Amino acid sequence: MEIHGSTFVLRPWCADDAESLIWYANHPQIAANMGDPFPHPYTEKDAEIWLKARVQDKEPFEHFAIDVDGAAVGGIGVITRQGPLRIAAAIGYWLGEPFWGKGIASEALALMTDYAFETFRLLRLEARVFPWNAASARVLKKAGYRFDVRLRNAELHRGQPVDVLLYSQVRRPADGRPRQD
Repeated sequence: MEIHGSTFVLRPWCADDAESLIWYANHPQIAANMGDPFPHPYTEKDAEIWLKARVQDKEPFEHFAIDVDGAAVGGIGVITRQGPLRIAAAIGYWLGEPFWGKGIASEALALMTDYAFETFRLLRLEARVFPWNAASARVLKKAGYRFDVRLRNAELHRGQPVDVLLYSQVRRPADGRPRQD
């Protein structure tokens, strides 16, 4: 399964992505803008753990590599929920520094948003952004997300409580009624 953008492809992660993942993920500014589980420096062991959890053979895929010219230069994915929360999911992304400012992240986010709504029958996608990450807030806005709320002291980041900005995109079902499973 592949989703084609104008200059990239969203595709499932594969074991061969380790070298590229280490190269592009090992950037202090990427780690600074991601949650605590995202390490810096980004090591071979980190790539092994990430890929072991993300490489899968069956659809539907929740996590994709952002591939430019055959290299995984970033990642994007959703975290779905169960039970009464199943109509909403979290979405997140990162992109290697050489590809910043080229429109790749916002296009990838728009494509992934469409895929997630259709594939997982979602009505809401949520993205959390740290207040200092203005570039990611712009990406979200360009992809059609709206600012919802500032969550004060909502997360620990590098051991310190920080605020989080919550953005979302909402889609109504075709018949206007909430989804029933």
